[in-house]
Amino acid sequence: MIRPRALRPGDRIAIVAPASNCPREEFDRGIAEVRRLGYEPVFSDAVFARGVFSAGSPETRASDFLRWWADPSVAALLAVRGGYGSAQILPRLPPDGIQRTPKLFIGYSDNTTILSWLTVQCGVTALHGPMLEGRLARGSDGYHTGSFVALLQGGAGLALMPDGVSVIRHGDVSGPLYGGTITQLVASLGTPYAFDPPPGCVLFLEDVNERPYRIDRMLTQLAQAGVLSRAQALVFGEMRGCDEPGGQISARDTIEAATRGFDGPILYGFPSGHTQGPCWTVPLGVPVRVEAGTRCGLIVEEAPVV
Repeated sequence: MIRPRALRPGDRIAIVAPASNCPREEFDRGIAEVRRLGYEPVFSDAVFARGVFSAGSPETRASDFLRWWADPSVAALLAVRGGYGSAQILPRLPPDGIQRTPKLFIGYSDNTTILSWLTVQCGVTALHGPMLEGRLARGSDGYHTGSFVALLQGGAGLALMPDGVSVIRHGDVSGPLYGGTITQLVASLGTPYAFDPPPGCVLFLEDVNERPYRIDRMLTQLAQAGVLSRAQALVFGEMRGCDEPGGQISARDTIEAATRGFDGPILYGFPSGHTQGPCWTVPLGVPVRVEAGTRCGLIVEEAPVV
């Protein structure tokens, strides 16, 4: 894996909108939080562009992404929000250019498309973590500051042990972490940008507001595509809003049934991505140890940055 350099106080973080944009008040609050953390946010007018579903045309979004990615004064790119549209810019992002000037990219939700492409196909590490809207804009109520800052700056040996994580299947294993929002991972299958993690990986899978039968359908597709069989462990997010209305069928029950034949450890409720409370940051593309026993969580075995 290619590891971008670690961030230092005062580094520039480019704010980009590969998918959708957000209200200006929310944007400004997020920018203020980036400054409070000791970094210098930079951005262009492209983040305020508006299309039918996304932040302007695919050409505008891709051009802005590449502009900041190639800028040697910028240490990381941070997504404004998810929403829709990140898959549209992939054909306009040259892998060799991405690899020549590696940087951290931080986001989740629709930006899973970019996270997956960066880590699996380009071999560049990334962070599944908070964006501006609803996360940095809300301060510590929106994101877990400790995991975010630690992984921007290094993170080797970091224990990610949030409250509320539970065990579906016990065990301890290590492997490189890949994944993100299940909807986006499944949508990539059959394309030139298909989610194709290596054997022996740990899969992080999360989503929001998907009914249980849809969760089952997507896990079935990942299994039939041969993705689940490559994993040594599965780590599921909180799956917020994924229980059947009325609670007759829960997301957890659905996942337990869909993964009954999986041999490795399985955790449920890890709060990264679409979380009810603060969003924790996890590193993608680097080895982690899954602890599913007396302790529940992840140990970052190698830093995502150098």
